[in-house]
Amino acid sequence: MDAVAIVSELALKARAAARTLSSSTGAQRKAALLAIADEIDKRSAEIVAANAKDIERAHADAMHPQTVDRLFLTPERVKGIANGARLVADLEDPLGHTLRESTLPNGLHLLQKSVPFGVIGMVYEARPNVTVDAAVILLMSGNAALLRGSSSAAASNQVLVNVMRDALATTKISPEVLQLVPSDDRATVKALLNARGKVDLVIPRGSAALIRMVVDESTVPTIETGAGVCHVFVDESADIEKALPILINSKTHRPSVCNAAETLLVHRSIAATFLPMALIALSDAGVILHCDATSQKVADTFKIASTLATEDNWCTEYGVLEMNVAVVDSVDAASDHIAKYGTNHTEAIVSEDQSSIDRFIALSDCAAVMVNTSTRFTDGEQMGFGAEIGISNQKLHARGPMGLEAMTTTTWIVTGNGQIRN
Repeated sequence: MDAVAIVSELALKARAAARTLSSSTGAQRKAALLAIADEIDKRSAEIVAANAKDIERAHADAMHPQTVDRLFLTPERVKGIANGARLVADLEDPLGHTLRESTLPNGLHLLQKSVPFGVIGMVYEARPNVTVDAAVILLMSGNAALLRGSSSAAASNQVLVNVMRDALATTKISPEVLQLVPSDDRATVKALLNARGKVDLVIPRGSAALIRMVVDESTVPTIETGAGVCHVFVDESADIEKALPILINSKTHRPSVCNAAETLLVHRSIAATFLPMALIALSDAGVILHCDATSQKVADTFKIASTLATEDNWCTEYGVLEMNVAVVDSVDAASDHIAKYGTNHTEAIVSEDQSSIDRFIALSDCAAVMVNTSTRFTDGEQMGFGAEIGISNQKLHARGPMGLEAMTTTTWIVTGNGQIRN
């Protein structure tokens, strides 16, 4: 069977099974998520053992250490995945909400309600936690899932889907609502992206290259997620005792994720004070530095290794311990730099001047603006949405961390009493 036939068959199974979701109650979907969480806990050793096969293959293929870390599952990480499912189960049911209601002069009653999309495809890379995060968010929002992960996580993804389907078999929800798309053939990605009419929406989650490929090649509607060239701007009024830990956390807490900062911008009037300590702290944390001419002079003075930043550096999402540094003359100059090189994801300002903060916010065309806090808080769980399915950079439908509500659309219910149109 070729890739198109495989994906078509899986999509048809998922759509038929989705009726058990669209007709379910919030309590039934919550029970399904709790069953999944319990089954993950119960079979943690089995999950870790399957993941070990992926890790062994990753080392044999000389995979980058940051990618291996994203792939790696420990008992603690598995427990975290299970608890993430419980967090989603505790959230308010996103379906059946009345968004708009009115009665027209002709007596027609109009009601707009939140409903599921139907069948959603996920295309993602070597993060097995996404297999569960995506599944539980889609299930709780009433959607069936076609999960197409990376071949590097094939064993992990397979066992996780098996565990979740076994859990669903004990509930009112059909296990067929979760389908794992084979990852041993790259053609299945293209088949999923072109399954228009069978799949209602595709969401990519991973590198900028993966996201661009999905957006460019898909005939199925997509939500563009996640490429993160994020900036931290330290304004002239910044409290340095706040600024330094915010910077270090933004860059080093987990450099592989999309909300990690890639560029530091420092107001010229505070550069002489802040730059030396910032460059030293970043260097001590193992961060490779790419500096503009002004900040490189400071680095040279303090014998801190750096290279002169190129045009490519400013627009690179590193995903590792590398960072760009530049000195700017004003809030507007910082915003101009961000507008040129940023990806509309997350931008941060450290400032004690409310007018500067307001100006920065007004000029920031992005999914999230952080004021005197780390870029790492652009995260569904951190913002109280439970596990997230991704972070949207686009402006249509959903923007920022996407939780349950972002995975719903609407339907209009028009009720009459025999009215006909003249």
